[in-house]
Parts: sequence; structure tokens; C-alpha cells
Amino acid sequence: MFDAGNLIGELEVTLDIDVLVGAHPDRDVPRPVLDVLGEHPIRHAAAASLRAALFDVESGNDEILARREFTPVAAVDLRDPIGAARELERVAGLGVRAVRLFPEEQGVEAGFPSVRHVARRCAALGLAVLTGGDVRRFWQPLSGLGLDVVFLDTHFYHLGDFLVAAQEEPGFHTSTRLLNSPDALEIAAAETGASRLLYGSRAPFYEPLVPLLRLATSGLKPDEVAAVAGGNARRLLHP
Repeated sequence: MFDAGNLIGELEVTLDIDVLVGAHPDRDVPRPVLDVLGEHPIRHAAAASLRAALFDVESGNDEILARREFTPVAAVDLRDPIGAARELERVAGLGVRAVRLFPEEQGVEAGFPSVRHVARRCAALGLAVLTGGDVRRFWQPLSGLGLDVVFLDTHFYHLGDFLVAAQEEPGFHTSTRLLNSPDALEIAAAETGASRLLYGSRAPFYEPLVPLLRLATSGLKPDEVAAVAGGNARRLLHP
């Protein structure tokens, strides 16, 4: 009988970089997010508000800032770059350390001027950027600015593109959520160092167990596993 717990062993995620709070108009929330995290060895999470991403930016960001059980990640509306810049100033003044971009949900492409505009404002304010979207396209507007960026949707089919982009950009990082091929984590760690890899679950809309198992059974050293499981995220979000 398959025993996931035995394979995970003593692995604990001390900071999950990719958690969402709130409702999504196109899909049901399977379970409350804290229940999902509590069923796995995920002790803390950086969370963004779907309300901020999809409905109302300011009230959604205020909602996530009030949730003391999470490290807050702000969201902005890339369809409103002027308003997005104002919101970045506001949340930075409230102590937020990172902003999450939702280009696919907002129908924004990598070549839109708003993406570069928001990236420049994040760089000026010292905000880390967590972004969805295809790394093969979204690396470009986020490059050359000295940004710390976490690509949340890097698929193992596109790992090579992330790696060559990361060679030029020391602030580029990736979530391990979709790096589930037999050797993806090991290749990434060998090419860029494990310091560029962050565990993300996308709870509650994705199953945390799959990336947990891949990390627990990887060939990474114990200190590298600990870094991926939260140490790298803390360095970005709690400097």
C-alpha cells in the first residue's frame, strides 16, 4: 500500500510561497485553505487574496493584511497600471514585502506596457515579485531591473528556459510546484543552486502532496531541502 507519509518523513515546509485566499469565479474552493495546509506539514504560508486579484484590489489587499496567520502578499490589477502603481506605494508603506501578479486571470500578456511599468515600480520600492504566467514570456519584462522574482508556474517542460534566464538574472527563482519530473529539482539545483528553488503548493486549488513528495524524495542535500522548503522564501520575504 502506498504510504505518502512514510516517504515525506520529517520534511516540514516552513514557508509555502504560493497560497491563495478567497473565491475563484471559475472553480470551486475544494476545502478551506487552513484545513488543506493543516493536513500537510506546511507550517506557514505566504498568501495573496483572490478578491484583490479578481474583484477589488484595495479591499482584497486589506483583507489579506488582516490575516495574521499568513505572510501577506499584495496583488495589483495589471489592467490598470496607474492604479497599480498607487497601490504598490500604499502596500509598501504598510510593510508588505512582495506583490503577486495574475496575468492570466486578468488577461494580460507579457508584452503589455503595464507589466514593465509595474515591474519598474516594484524594483523602486524593493518589492519581490511572485508571478504566474509562462516563464518563457514573462521573464523578459521582469529582467534587467535587479528584481527578486519567483515564477510560480514553471513547468518542467520549460525548465531549460528558466535556467538560461536565471543565469543572466541572479534574482530569478522558481516555484517547484510543477517541477515533478524525475530529475527536475536536481538539474535546477545543479545549474543555478538550490537557493533559486521555493516550495509552492497553490493551496487550496492544487494538491500540496505532489510537490511535497517530489522534494522529500529528491537527491538534494538536507540543507538544500530545508532551503527549498522555506529558507529561501524567508530570505525573500523576511530580509
